[in-house]
Amino acid sequence: MNLKSLLVFIVLTQLLSNSLGAEEDRKLDYTDPKPQEYKLEARASEIDPRTKEHPELGYVFKSGGKVQDLEHAVVDTRVKPRGKLVIWLMGYNSQLFDRLSSYGLHAIQVHYANRWFSKVCREQPVGESCRGNVRLEAATGENFSNQVDIPKPDGMKERALQFVKWLAKKNPQGKWDFYLTPDGNDLRWEDVIMAGSSHGSTTAARFAKHQKVGRVVMFCGPRDQLQNWQTLPSATPTNRYFGFSHVLDGGWTADHYCRSWELIGLHKYGPIVNVDKAKPPYANTRRLITDFDVKKNTRRAHSSVVPGGNAGKDAKGKYIHEQVWKYLFTHPIEKTGKPVLMDPRCNKNQRGS
Repeated sequence: MNLKSLLVFIVLTQLLSNSLGAEEDRKLDYTDPKPQEYKLEARASEIDPRTKEHPELGYVFKSGGKVQDLEHAVVDTRVKPRGKLVIWLMGYNSQLFDRLSSYGLHAIQVHYANRWFSKVCREQPVGESCRGNVRLEAATGENFSNQVDIPKPDGMKERALQFVKWLAKKNPQGKWDFYLTPDGNDLRWEDVIMAGSSHGSTTAARFAKHQKVGRVVMFCGPRDQLQNWQTLPSATPTNRYFGFSHVLDGGWTADHYCRSWELIGLHKYGPIVNVDKAKPPYANTRRLITDFDVKKNTRRAHSSVVPGGNAGKDAKGKYIHEQVWKYLFTHPIEKTGKPVLMDPRCNKNQRGS
């Protein structure tokens, strides 16, 4: 081996060593002297003084004397960490968060300008990209819509970043800094699970079209049945989207969910599976439904797929969908079901043109 070849060999060896070392550094292990479940909360406006209220969008810090911008986080250092951070885009659900921490996940719920839905894009018929663009601006704090003006500090993306940075300082036992890029200027989105219900699941899916993330969990959603963003190319591989809804939910009976699921491409990963008549891993599908008895109450059906008072319970009072929730957040994304054809009975063109 001549000198030039030897130098090349040394450089390549060093690069490989550095690469392996960096991968080792990415492994998440706790060193907590008192392992426990940590629940933390802080106001968005106190974490980041750049935040501003947007009353025109229902984004305020206090209402009726009550704090509105409280954010929540959970991690359990007694559980082997999966190295995944859930960002929940809906109101705080302590029962759901307890389950997420028990799976070995970190989870945060952020406060951002998300109450715009009844205030903008009200024209009839609404433009095909109007709500999708507002969702993306609310999520990113970037200028995607002429209907709203949401600066970066008030968008979900920056809110999540600032919260994780705060958590890294306040709760070092939880190793929140694992989810920050080396320069601390962004989250490691490949290790983020975007999740939400209803309005929140729709924004989670819209954001995942724009930003590559590790997984998307969509409870009772997505809707936006008059929008076209579902057909856009997805930065997040489509096998990473998981949906769960009740068949009496208005979004299901009106074909809103089946439409979004198919336009995103979830039929490529298996059939729609009724979880009440199947067992994990539910044919490795991405489209899950339930038909448990909700006494024909469509409003209950809508919120019945997440832990809470409307969720299904057995005779002993235990939740019947514990395995479903764990599947949605932890099932290996590389394991997929067999593709099926689109359902011609599902109305994909709800604009009637």
